[in-house]
Amino acid sequence: MFREGILDKTLRTIKRFIPRRIFSVAAPFYHQLLAYTGAFAYGFPSRSLTVIGVTGTKGKSTTVWLIAKIFEHAGIKVAAIGSLGYKIGQKEWPNLLKMTMPGRWKIQKFLHEAVEAGCKYAVIECPSEGLAQSRHLGIQFDCAVFTSLHPEHLEAHGSFEAYRDAKQILFRVCRGVHVINADDPGVGYFSYFPSRVRVTYGTTASDVRAESIITDAQRSSFVVDGVSVSLQLGGIFNISNALAAMTVARMYGVSFEKSSEALQTITNISGRMEWIQREPFGVVIDYAHTPDSLLLVYQTLFQEAHHKNGNLIAVLGSAGGGRDRAKRARFGAIAEKYADKIILTDEDPFDENPDSIVHDIASGFSSAETKTIKCHIEMDRREAIRRAISLANSNDIIIVTGKGSETSMALANGKKIPWSDAKIAQELLKK
Repeated sequence: MFREGILDKTLRTIKRFIPRRIFSVAAPFYHQLLAYTGAFAYGFPSRSLTVIGVTGTKGKSTTVWLIAKIFEHAGIKVAAIGSLGYKIGQKEWPNLLKMTMPGRWKIQKFLHEAVEAGCKYAVIECPSEGLAQSRHLGIQFDCAVFTSLHPEHLEAHGSFEAYRDAKQILFRVCRGVHVINADDPGVGYFSYFPSRVRVTYGTTASDVRAESIITDAQRSSFVVDGVSVSLQLGGIFNISNALAAMTVARMYGVSFEKSSEALQTITNISGRMEWIQREPFGVVIDYAHTPDSLLLVYQTLFQEAHHKNGNLIAVLGSAGGGRDRAKRARFGAIAEKYADKIILTDEDPFDENPDSIVHDIASGFSSAETKTIKCHIEMDRREAIRRAISLANSNDIIIVTGKGSETSMALANGKKIPWSDAKIAQELLKK
């Protein structure tokens, strides 16, 4: 085996001396070379694993984690990697990279360590940028999972079509099992690739179908193939995530009954509709960073709060760095419609002016009253959360979105500072 990282570092050093214009042409070859050399250096570890890849705009992180937990409950040693963290058997640790799918050498090292630890399965979250940059090359996927498709990362990909095509890469390279969300409008884009087995899941016409659905902001239940499933996770989107995980597990011999047992034990998914406090008022942390995700979360929590005559208090920002500017005004419009009180704040500004990001969000407000009475701007994110807590009364729900389980905030010039919405909320609630 190559000494870890020597070739990787050599290639990256060479890259720094190549003009950007020339490198943009050579980039695909550079990415492919890194991927295959990393796989070779670690002995193509995926060949000793059954690898499951999960892609989609939303739901993929939770689905990865649920699959891993179901396998673990069934006595199957499993590894998992994604934005929610890393897992090899019983060992779990956070993802500190601010990169859902690690670089090519890191991911091959991870898979090698999973094999060495005796894992039989590996579940990998596969975002569009990771696939477009060939981080999947050298990994032998046996299963590809599609959760959803909505416009996202358009600045990085150049168009929605390019973003969609990047997601499809996973299904092009995997010819084993294809698990597809039949409820999503994008289902047709992922249903025609050659595969050994193709199975759909959903709440309407699908191979694996949820029936007798009951859901609110804190819990859900449904029946699939005669098996009752109770989740300590709220929202219709978590039923979809659970169905995806159960379908994958079923493809590898884990019964719906065993999956149901596993799912009932999960009380929270870090940073995904994570309840930090339930009484006397709720505090929820969620990663929602697309308009569609934000809409689902706000709708769910709005109904919960107003059912108890409470208010929904929203703390939100929008990641900067020139990314997805078009979604900001939509964030403002969604918050205006569902939140009774709005606090706009900073959130991973990178090199962009944080004030201009917040201004873009506020541009989505249609009412002058929203800008002057309903909305408050507090650029210090810790102070924004503190202010939300100070405003909350019994039966209100505070929802803090955008960062979820992330452990750092990205500032200008590549600087990162330690950050956790959940820990800060917990600290402030004790005061």
